Amino acid sequence: MRYSHNFPKTLKQAPKAAESVNHKLLVQAGFIDQLMSGSWTLLPLGFRVVTKINDIIREELDKTGAQEMLMPLLHPKEIWKETGRWDKARDIMYQLKKDDKEYGLSFTHEEIVMYLITKLYVSPKEFPIKIYHFSTKFRYEPRAKSGILRAREFLMKDLYSAHLTKDDMYKYYWEVAESYFKIFKRIGFDVKIVEAGGGVFTENITHEFQVLSDQGEDTIFYCDNCDFAQNKEIFKGKKGEICPKCRKGKMVEAKAIEVGNIFPLGTMYAEKMGGYYNDQSGQRKPVWLASYGIGPTRVLGTLVELFHDQKGIIWPKAVAPYLVHLISLGTDEQAEKVYRELQESGMEVLYDDRDVSAGEKFADADLIGIPYRLVVSQRSGGKIEFKERTASNSELLTLQELLKKIK
Repeated sequence: MRYSHNFPKTLKQAPKAAESVNHKLLVQAGFIDQLMSGSWTLLPLGFRVVTKINDIIREELDKTGAQEMLMPLLHPKEIWKETGRWDKARDIMYQLKKDDKEYGLSFTHEEIVMYLITKLYVSPKEFPIKIYHFSTKFRYEPRAKSGILRAREFLMKDLYSAHLTKDDMYKYYWEVAESYFKIFKRIGFDVKIVEAGGGVFTENITHEFQVLSDQGEDTIFYCDNCDFAQNKEIFKGKKGEICPKCRKGKMVEAKAIEVGNIFPLGTMYAEKMGGYYNDQSGQRKPVWLASYGIGPTRVLGTLVELFHDQKGIIWPKAVAPYLVHLISLGTDEQAEKVYRELQESGMEVLYDDRDVSAGEKFADADLIGIPYRLVVSQRSGGKIEFKERTASNSELLTLQELLKKIK
C-alpha cells in the first residue's frame, strides 16, 4: 500500500480531549476516528489490525468445532420479555419505538440463539451446538471514556454453545477457555483468568480474561503463586493475605483491562423460552447454554495501552497492519523496485512514497508502529537500511538478506 494513497494521514498532534493512551495514539496515527462520545470509525489501518485479530479468533474457535454465522442487531421487544431482560437490562440496552412497535439494539444474543434452537428444532443427536459471529453491539455507557476501550457501539465476537447436560456444557466451557489463552497469546497478551459475577447474563460465577495494565478500569486480586484470581466485586479478602486456594502465595491487587469473558448460563434461557428436548427415557429436559465473548475493538485499544513508547505505537507482528514500513529518501526508482519485490515475496508493505522530509517520514513510521522500518537512500549504496521498531540501531542488508531475516 502506498502511503500517499492511504486514508487518512497522521495528525500533527493528538486530540486535545484525549485522556487515554489508546485514544491519543490511535487517532493521531490514523487508525480510528471519533464520531461522537462512545462511537468510533475504524479507518483502513485500524480495520486491518481488527481483521487480523478476528482471523486469529476465528482460527482457534473453528478448531473447537464452532461454526460462524451472523445474527440481526435489531430485536423485537417480545423476545426479550420472555426472559425478563427487557426490563432488567433497560439501563444498558438501547430501546426504541417505531410504528407502535418496540425494539432493542443488541448488546448480546442469548435470546436470539435460544429462539433459533427452539424454532429450528434439531434432534438431541445433533448437540452440542456451537455457533458464533462477529457483530456490532450497543451498550449504554453513562460516561463513555478511555478511547475505544469503553464505547457505546463496538465490535464483539460472541460464541454460544448449547448442550444436553451440565457436564457437557462445562467440558466445552473449559475447552473454550483454553482456546482463549491461545488466542490472546498469539495476539501478544499475557492474560489472567479471573472469577467474576454474571451481571445481567447469569447468577452463576463467570470468568473474565484480564490483562494487567495501570490504565485498566478493573481491579483484580490474584495469587502470586497459583492461578487463583477474582475481581474486586466478589473478592472477600485483602491484598497481602494468604491465597485461599493454594495456601502458599499472597494475594496481589492490580489494575487490569478485560479483553474477554465466558459465561456458564445454565438452563434459565431454555426454561423461559421453551428450549427443551426429550431424553432417551422420554423425559422433557431443558438445554444448557453458555456464551463466550471477545471484543476485537477493545483488544485494539488494549494493544496500544500495553505496547507503545514516547514516539508512538509498537504493534506485535501478529496483528500489525503491515509487516514492513518502506521509506524512500530521494531514490524513488530503487525504492519502487524494492517495493515490487517485497510484494512479490508475499510481504505486507506500507510504502511511504510521499514528497515530504525525511524527518516527517521517520516520525510517522514511529507513530504508526509497524514492526520493521526499511529505508532506501543514496547512503545505503544499493542496500536497504533495516531497523526494528524498538531497536536503537539499524543495519544495511541486501534484499535477500532482508527477506531471510524477516521470515
